[in-house]
Amino acid sequence: MTAVVWLRHDLRIRDNPSLLAAARSGLAIVPLYILDNSRNNPWPPGRASRWWLARSLDSLMRDLDGIGSRLILKHGDPLRVLSELRPSNVYWNECHEPWIRDRDKTLRTKLRHLGIRVEVSQSSTLFDAGSILTANGRPYRVYTAFARACGDPDTPLPAPARLPPPDRWPDSDWLDPRPRRSSGLGKSWKPGSNAARSRLTSFNILDYADARDLPGVSGTSRLSPHLHCGEISAREIWNHIRSTQGPGADKFRSELLWREFAHHLLHHYPNMTCRPLQERFLNFPCRDDPEALSRWQQGTTGYPIVDAGMRELRESGWMHNRVRMIVGSFLTKHLLLDWRNGARWFWDTLVDADLANNTTGWQWIAGCGADAVPYFRIFNPVLQGEKFDPDGAYVRHWVPELAELPTKFIHRPWTLPVPPGNYPSPIVDHRFARERALAAFRTTGT
Repeated sequence: MTAVVWLRHDLRIRDNPSLLAAARSGLAIVPLYILDNSRNNPWPPGRASRWWLARSLDSLMRDLDGIGSRLILKHGDPLRVLSELRPSNVYWNECHEPWIRDRDKTLRTKLRHLGIRVEVSQSSTLFDAGSILTANGRPYRVYTAFARACGDPDTPLPAPARLPPPDRWPDSDWLDPRPRRSSGLGKSWKPGSNAARSRLTSFNILDYADARDLPGVSGTSRLSPHLHCGEISAREIWNHIRSTQGPGADKFRSELLWREFAHHLLHHYPNMTCRPLQERFLNFPCRDDPEALSRWQQGTTGYPIVDAGMRELRESGWMHNRVRMIVGSFLTKHLLLDWRNGARWFWDTLVDADLANNTTGWQWIAGCGADAVPYFRIFNPVLQGEKFDPDGAYVRHWVPELAELPTKFIHRPWTLPVPPGNYPSPIVDHRFARERALAAFRTTGT
């Protein structure tokens, strides 16, 4: 008899509950990845995610080969693929995307009707999704209370030493989820579990509390895309820093719990990808301005810190977290455009495009989500740049046409006696945009 381990957001052999359960079953094992291009998927992987996925699968193939196995690749409808393989058992780890949860529930029933035993585990978060509740059994909507309610996560599971192969391997399809253009992604990233663990061990967590807000220095872990694909588990990261003390470790743990909070919210509020959690924002007076949206996407708003972030995203598939907040505030408050425009753009261009984190982050900065940023907190992009990029290193790198400007003008080039002719003027005046945003927020009763 043969067991299939259906891999999804868990492209690793360490701390993989389904893989280990299958290894302990005594059955021959077929590791499987299905590229589901179904029209029923409202969130197919974006360009950057497809680039990462192709290389992550290549890495997983090598890891499985090291324990006597191989990865079978298929494309199409999961029910068709799994039923054609005719396994006695199917193992998979739970996903938190609403449409996947609904599909998996139906799929589990249909497979059991075919006589196939299904075993589902949890692997992508520190705790079982939906398990952290208030004393009244309700979901938390405030991060600090949620974080206090979280206990100590379990330790990660070991990798199986060997996976017994089937007598005959199924045919494997040729999958090419690569986008046509990868831009500078290959210069910035190395996908795979080994690269993820290398990044974790080399990360200077002791300086994290101070360095994490400075985009011009290498102060963050950059583990988010590895986490999204499941090349490393949140439990393995937590376990690595479990005994580390100090402000940096404390802050890093709080960021892992923020990720947990985002998945918790998506579990309980599956419609939050398209609807604000705060109902009073359903009729928020957003503007429809395709030209402004395009200038934001291309990094030509005339505000250097915003443009640097958007160009970093376009070139590397990633953006520093502090800058994500700045560009998000600029889109939703300075330009008064719908937060869903930003969420969709990030989904297509981020290598760490995680549905729970992306949605929660955009609703937070727009002020319409759980534990959202106060409505009156409208980031001044000039002051944000001067505070977090004081010498302009980040702007000089990503906006090279401003590289030679004196530091006092790097975040406000339009104030030069002769503004640079190869850089656009600000798309909107900050003071005007702030007053317009505050007036819009007043319509929600805020």
